[in-house]
Amino acid sequence: MKYKKLEQTWRWYGPNDPVSLQDVKQAGATGIVSALHHIAHGEVWPLADIQERKAIIEAAGLTWSVVESVPVHEAIKTRRADAGKYIENYKTSLRNLSQCGLKTVCYNFMPVLDWTRTQLDLEMTDGSKALYFNWIDLAIFDLYILKREGADQDYAESILKRAQDKYATLNQQQLDDLRVNVLMGIPNEKEIELETLRDSINEYKAIGTQGLKENLKFFLSEIADVCTEEGIKMTIHPDDPPYAILGLPRIASTLEDFKYIINEVDQPFNGVCFCTGSLGAGMKNNALEIFQAVKERVYFLHLRNVTKDEDGSFYEADHLGGDVNMFEIMKAVSEENALRDKAIPFRPDHGHQMLDDLAKQTNPGYSAIGRLRGLAELRGLEVGVTGNY
Repeated sequence: MKYKKLEQTWRWYGPNDPVSLQDVKQAGATGIVSALHHIAHGEVWPLADIQERKAIIEAAGLTWSVVESVPVHEAIKTRRADAGKYIENYKTSLRNLSQCGLKTVCYNFMPVLDWTRTQLDLEMTDGSKALYFNWIDLAIFDLYILKREGADQDYAESILKRAQDKYATLNQQQLDDLRVNVLMGIPNEKEIELETLRDSINEYKAIGTQGLKENLKFFLSEIADVCTEEGIKMTIHPDDPPYAILGLPRIASTLEDFKYIINEVDQPFNGVCFCTGSLGAGMKNNALEIFQAVKERVYFLHLRNVTKDEDGSFYEADHLGGDVNMFEIMKAVSEENALRDKAIPFRPDHGHQMLDDLAKQTNPGYSAIGRLRGLAELRGLEVGVTGNY
């Protein structure tokens, strides 16, 4: 088989990102994954703002390859009465992106929180720091900080007991840190307030898992014509972590979930952002099996790794370490990429805070050197798998 290379990309949060475009070039990536974080969720992305961001990227000798992400407003996810307005805004944003040649869009359909970790600086044995999701700490947040009604029904007795014991040892600063970490969502976004979260949990309780699935189907059906006309590929990011947490439903966590998403709106625009870290965190997930099932609809790749314990808690491991067999993933991805007219973009997702970055202010998971290491390892793995220098 004749292999071609995957497109190496890098997430960049715009001019305020501590990691510069010059840094990205030195890391060896050619494509940029970016979004307009200054535009409020649900508002139209103005053509001029898109053009400005694209010009900045291209002036650095790079290409804006993937838009990550155009956030889906909560009114759409919950299908409130005003959902139609936000659908129209979304379609306008997609048209504006297409006019600038931006055709691959990543999004998620997670309720309220875009990702959840309980600690942002877990120290590894080598002194580097990683993102961490711990069920005991989440239970402490849920039971003693959020104080969600009926939360105790969602945890095993062993976790409840350990959460109770650990809570008794925590001071106020540690509890405040845990609250901030859980509510962070995504970098550059304001943390939500506890009362807002409680209200949203109640709203989603009424919607339920099947209701949220129907709302995703509604969203995709509404934007289908624009995506098809404009040649846009939508890529849904898996739930992170791929579990129901805080009483919120999950609909993009398992093989069955992704089969449903693709089959219910079975059109080429409806694609997947294949994230090995999010899917690898699932105790019953086989990331390779999921890729093989959805590979024809994979238009974007997030490659990272996780190490889990028996509770399902996990930390973000080295890109070639952890529980995900990255060799087998890269082999399967490279074989699929060889069949494509256009290379699949991937980015080294997250990375340990390490070396000089330990003394710097960075976006959690998005410091430069850890991702540089990840990209270098993945680049080398691809050459090893394909023999394509």
